Amino acid sequence: MSANPPPPVLFSDDATSKVRELILEEGNPNLMLRVSVSGGGCSGFQYGFAFEELSDGEDLVIDKGGVRVLIDPISLQYLSGAQVDFQDGADGSRFIIKNPNAKSTCGCGSSFSIADQGETSDNPADGKGCPSGAAVHR
Repeated sequence: MSANPPPPVLFSDDATSKVRELILEEGNPNLMLRVSVSGGGCSGFQYGFAFEELSDGEDLVIDKGGVRVLIDPISLQYLSGAQVDFQDGADGSRFIIKNPNAKSTCGCGSSFSIADQGETSDNPADGKGCPSGAAVHR
């Protein structure tokens, strides 16, 4: 019997626990967390998190400890290899995405750019005008 390959996006135990807690607060065990990437933000792309009850047939569904995470095929190409974590610290609570596809990130960390957008890792965003958001790390 062969082992299952790791999912293309990894969720930490802390992130899984926080999502489970939020689902319990909502009182709806059918909720799944959608993680997405869309155009916009200071650096070109931005991350999104939302609860949904239904999965699109094309979604990647990751089940970790009974918590289901949805990622659409377009977002997956930007999130492949990423790690999602949750941190609760003195500066606040937030989901953190460590994304190997991000070549530069906005100062607030909620948006990123990739190399084929004409951005390079030698040109980091300074975060001026950024609202606070989820920290993102490469």
